[in-house]
Amino acid sequence: MSDDNQILIPTSFMNLFIEPGRIKPSESREVITQRYDLCEDMANMLMEPCRESMWDLGITESDVLQRTEQGLLASETGLSGPESQWVVRRLAELLGWEWPQG
Repeated sequence: MSDDNQILIPTSFMNLFIEPGRIKPSESREVITQRYDLCEDMANMLMEPCRESMWDLGITESDVLQRTEQGLLASETGLSGPESQWVVRRLAELLGWEWPQG
């Protein structure tokens, strides 16, 4: 069994590649796995900088998450809008922070 077959991709991420009204993803398993690895790595990499910025800037968790999403969207990370949002939601989950409603 290859390593690719052992990676469990969360439904929340897989849904980024399923167009409304469809049941099959618009990309191959290989592409989705590569994108998932990138997004999961990004979320993990951002944990410490986000913790630090909350304390350094004296802002709320919600503010940190909003600024992080804006930064991901504005930068050349290569992430799509939905992927950027997924990264920030995953980041909130990893940090144990509430995802802002709205």
